[in-house]
Amino acid sequence: MAPDDTDHTFATRFRIPRRMWDAYGTAAKRQGVDRSTDLVDHVRAFIQEHGNEHERAELKAAEQELAERRARKGGRPKKEPAT
Repeated sequence: MAPDDTDHTFATRFRIPRRMWDAYGTAAKRQGVDRSTDLVDHVRAFIQEHGNEHERAELKAAEQELAERRARKGGRPKKEPAT
């Protein structure tokens, strides 16, 4: 599938055992952590630690893009209670 240049944040799929995903979810919830935020934070830290110059530049550009988009939309969306 060709990347869509207009879609800057996208949902991606990866395989993980359901029991592991569920355990991650309950552990994260107990700590007051959102799984998606935690995963993005992990990716960010991984790139900072292990990325090369180009990858760190891409991360910096992505962070700037996020900041600009949030500024246009009034900031980060408020967390909604899980139903």
